[in-house]
Amino acid sequence: MKIGIIGLGLIGGSIAKTLKQINSNHSDIIAYDSDIESLNKAKEDGVINKISPAIGSEFTGCNIVFICTPVSEIVPIVQTLLQYVAKDCIITDVGSTKSGILEQVKPLLAGTHAYFIGGHPMAGSEKSGYTASTDYLFENAYYILTPFGDTPEFIVFILHKIIERLGAIPIIVPETIHDQITATISHVPHIIASTLVNLVKQTDTKDRYLHTLAAGGFKDITRIASGDPTMWENISFSNKVEIIKTIDDYIKLLNEFKLNLTTDNENAIFDFFKCAKLYRETFTDGIQSVFAKTYNLFVDVKDRPGSIATLATILSSNAVNIKDIGIVNNREFEEGVLRIVFKSENDRIQAHELLISHNYKVYC
Repeated sequence: MKIGIIGLGLIGGSIAKTLKQINSNHSDIIAYDSDIESLNKAKEDGVINKISPAIGSEFTGCNIVFICTPVSEIVPIVQTLLQYVAKDCIITDVGSTKSGILEQVKPLLAGTHAYFIGGHPMAGSEKSGYTASTDYLFENAYYILTPFGDTPEFIVFILHKIIERLGAIPIIVPETIHDQITATISHVPHIIASTLVNLVKQTDTKDRYLHTLAAGGFKDITRIASGDPTMWENISFSNKVEIIKTIDDYIKLLNEFKLNLTTDNENAIFDFFKCAKLYRETFTDGIQSVFAKTYNLFVDVKDRPGSIATLATILSSNAVNIKDIGIVNNREFEEGVLRIVFKSENDRIQAHELLISHNYKVYC
């Protein structure tokens, strides 16, 4: 199978590395990127077989082409690729929004024999570029696919299997639902986290009491506000409609809470917290609520038999108590495959030192 990759950064590089790690002899990979140094490094590493000087005829023989560029570049690239790719070629992207892309791509496919399936791996890092890519970035991560309704089942099946080979968990979702999902569970939470941080900054005293005390639980629930500002500006505008809808819903809930508090409606306030608690406890990752004080570490661990047991043995043999552990399936803007929760800050610090000494990649 011949694979094309356009954009050899964190995601594109990780796709290439993972496919090569799985089957180095049968994964024929051609790549294009505006950064020639990344292409040369990938060629030297044996991660790609051929460097393409442009998006052109070099991609003609590809069975699948992954477009791993910013959202604004995806549609023009599809339009160019359709001039060269062969019959039954699958073109897919990794953009974080889908409706606008699919709406623009649909008319471009008319009269061609190629297919486009939207894609969105829920994995990532605050780091970027080929040097940050790994051959295990997608392990146990959700990977959303948004095919057109008339896409043949066998075409969807092929991409589905490729995603499984990456170690990810493919989920087929309508594109409009996808954008609603990402707005609600990813985009707006980042906006809220950033809003809370700005609130502390604007209301702090000259003695910086808020800044000092925010280092506790507040720091935990606003950690995601440390994301790249340029990336989040692009995300905000690319999913503008759904983000605005979600913000409106959120403001409505806040106003209802404010009204109930103003009118001393104790039952409504109690039900507000009870409802959130009960629903939060139905989440399947086993991790406590993000609003509770926790002592966490995120660790990169390859999905191999016994890998979690090995890590747990290192900690337990040094009297470090693990309170909870779970796989992070949605880590689009987080680092680490495993999230480990400890009983105390001392346990967390000791675990950090132990795992670093055993050559694990650990993120606080």
